[in-house]
Amino acid sequence: MVPVQARRQEVRSATTRRALLDATVTCLAELGYAGTTSAAVAERAGLSRGAQLHHFGTRDQLVVAAVEHLAQKRLRQVREQMSRLALWRPEREGPPFRDNSEAALGLLAEALSGPLYAATLELWVAARSHPSLRTELVPAEDRVNAELAGICRTYVTDDPIEIRLTLDLLLGRGVSGLLTPHPDQRQAEVLAAWARRLKGGSNG
Repeated sequence: MVPVQARRQEVRSATTRRALLDATVTCLAELGYAGTTSAAVAERAGLSRGAQLHHFGTRDQLVVAAVEHLAQKRLRQVREQMSRLALWRPEREGPPFRDNSEAALGLLAEALSGPLYAATLELWVAARSHPSLRTELVPAEDRVNAELAGICRTYVTDDPIEIRLTLDLLLGRGVSGLLTPHPDQRQAEVLAAWARRLKGGSNG
């Protein structure tokens, strides 16, 4: 196969993979884990089930890969946004942006919301009673959490306990907001309060 043909095949393969991953996240968010069948994903992606099986051997591999793909994409965007914002910060000693931890927390919260959070929540709940899904999900969660911790360490705090608490707050806030009136307002208040704590103040 000539190099040009090989490159075209690589592009087609990558395009097919992205279509499957995007369709899977949409299905998880809209249909739930139980409704995210191979047939549903293939139909949403406009592809054959054979194409899906070529890239992902099992449904669990597909759904975990899809959520991790979107999470890593969102976190790359967060890093880019924070890097740009850090350029506007007056030169001071210490890591960039930590003097504005509330803005950093807001960017992370925004990245970890919407379809990504809905899809992730579906997998968390399903993994409780599906050992095969849990086996696939735990390593992916570890990778995403490591990336999250790295972002927090750079832009929010370098204290290990505060990093863990920040991640728990960011990842758990969506559950408390499912049945809470005005969840966006509550989230903003919680993030602002936590940012003050990180700066060493309890009220101001």
